[in-house]
Amino acid sequence: VLSEDALEKYEEAGRIASKVRERMRGIVKEGMRIIKICEEAEETIRRMGGKPAFPCNVSINEVAAHYTSPPGDEGTIPKGSIVKIDIGVHVDGYIADTAVTVCFNPEYEDMVQTSQVALETAVRVIRPGIFTSELGSKVQSVIESRGFKPISNLTGHQIGRYLIHAGKSLPNVSHISFRKIHEGEVYAIEPFVTTAKGEGRVIEGDEFYIFRFLKRRNLRLKDSKKLLRFIERNFRTLPFAERWLKDYGSTEMYRPAFMDLLKSKCLMAYPVFVEPSGEWVAQSEHTVYIDKDGAVVLT
Repeated sequence: VLSEDALEKYEEAGRIASKVRERMRGIVKEGMRIIKICEEAEETIRRMGGKPAFPCNVSINEVAAHYTSPPGDEGTIPKGSIVKIDIGVHVDGYIADTAVTVCFNPEYEDMVQTSQVALETAVRVIRPGIFTSELGSKVQSVIESRGFKPISNLTGHQIGRYLIHAGKSLPNVSHISFRKIHEGEVYAIEPFVTTAKGEGRVIEGDEFYIFRFLKRRNLRLKDSKKLLRFIERNFRTLPFAERWLKDYGSTEMYRPAFMDLLKSKCLMAYPVFVEPSGEWVAQSEHTVYIDKDGAVVLT
């Protein structure tokens, strides 16, 4: 079971994350620059006393996850699109992770609503002792009963200190697993939903905009060593965006060292995830703490 201090920090991270999520839900508009959304979300987190646990994700239409603006991004929110805004906040390494889909297309309102209903179902059902497989079955049947498909290879996940993906996964589909949920654990529950025509899975796109410190290695270049120290000190084991290196120096200055760190596998890159048939994807997400009676929603 979590200490009182840890739980208070999770609650504080959750309070900030939910306020930022609702603020972003209200200000995202068609035609808005994506980089403005990312920076506004991250800045609001800092202003409220938290730190971003990962870059704000703004994933549009068939892009399911992991899009954040690179430096100088000119992209804007397309007319008639659906926009997933995924926000992470940490307070002293205790993380809250939450997401909302903003819908500018009446045709997709049912699908967006379905991801929300699936999330509410999972929150109601999750409790100590339940198998992750039973939880996945319940989420899948809710989504399918409404005429949509769950994404099978994007899952909810256990959260640890300075670790967004810690230990157990929570698939949104029926699967074989003897892993159980225990009291005192913290989870991000996030059903991803696509249309009945969709493939019900995602593939890795060929773009990478989110990175994470992986390990120290013997590096030849002095600039690479210096940049790696900066990344480890500032972001620890949490994902970061290249935009966040602006405090380090200009793009021209750090870019060769940055590429060297990726090549030498000191850093890992997260690919953008895309629905392979081009069908659109919706997402809803809460972070929950498991107490003896079930889920306490932190976000």
